[in-house]
Amino acid sequence: MRLAFMVLGLFFSQISIAEPSSDLTYKLKASVVKVHVSTKTGGHGVGTGVVVAKDLVATNCHVLANATGVKITKFGDSHAPVSLRADWKHDLCILRFQYVDLAPVELGDSEQLKYEQTMFSIGFPGGPPKPQVSHGKIKALYPLDNGQVVRTDASFVMGASGSPVFDNDGKLIAISTFKSPGRGAYFYNIPVKWVKELLAAPDSVETTSMKTDDSPFWDALEENRPYFMRVVLPYQHDKWDELYTVAQAWVKAEPTSAEAHYYLGVAQDKLGNIALAKTLFAKALQLYPQHPATLHALGNIAKREDNQPELNRLKMAMQEVNNDVLTEFNEAMNPAVNETPSVQ
Repeated sequence: MRLAFMVLGLFFSQISIAEPSSDLTYKLKASVVKVHVSTKTGGHGVGTGVVVAKDLVATNCHVLANATGVKITKFGDSHAPVSLRADWKHDLCILRFQYVDLAPVELGDSEQLKYEQTMFSIGFPGGPPKPQVSHGKIKALYPLDNGQVVRTDASFVMGASGSPVFDNDGKLIAISTFKSPGRGAYFYNIPVKWVKELLAAPDSVETTSMKTDDSPFWDALEENRPYFMRVVLPYQHDKWDELYTVAQAWVKAEPTSAEAHYYLGVAQDKLGNIALAKTLFAKALQLYPQHPATLHALGNIAKREDNQPELNRLKMAMQEVNNDVLTEFNEAMNPAVNETPSVQ
């Protein structure tokens, strides 16, 4: 059965986050546009785009796919594109315009990102008249096709597909694209590296047609999706045998992936194989020494085993990553502390 990975926008993280200056976000908003499309059935769709070079606007291909018309709006003006560059597999499209006097954003480096790094995004979640700013942190990085997909803790709502994701210096690092289904969804962003590659493609790749039969990688059949997508539902629905099967295949396919070893470690832990889980978690930390989820998992085991010295060591390691990593762990271990007493 195919599980639809929905495409959506952004909200404010509940964790305390260092926010960029209002001057910086004001400047960047001038480069973020609303994308409007007309569908074959006469409907109207909305997404977000960002100016990535002179007269070039990047957005998600799924916003444009098989549309009968497209335009962008900014400062009350409307512009229709003259051509399109499309990387349908990676869900990245770049629209070319004539005489759109909007400044391009600076392109960052998505290959140098770190877990727990702060980020912010600007887009049109829900289709408001003005672009909205949201803040969050990078929670995971997944190598894919010579780049890495970025998962953040900023959620998506309709209208923000194609929203630019920036680092705290205001450099473009990713574009918000898709989410996993259900509650507790994971939110994914395609890397700016793919934007650079499409910008560098020859002009001959440009077309005037938005027709396509191609689907993005995240909308493939379940067995053809990346492993980082396939582990989510078993993980969130306590299907540990299924998680074990998928994560084991992931480790075999990508032996240098800290994420793969983490999920296989979780499966082993939940299935009662604690020694194997510890070995897998140790391997995950060897591959990524400050992997927050792995530190949390080992902290859980230390607490269950009443191993206070090990628990203290892990808490220090969490704090070295980020104070919020330790705060999240303490709150998970002591949920009653955060509960509001009921009034009788």
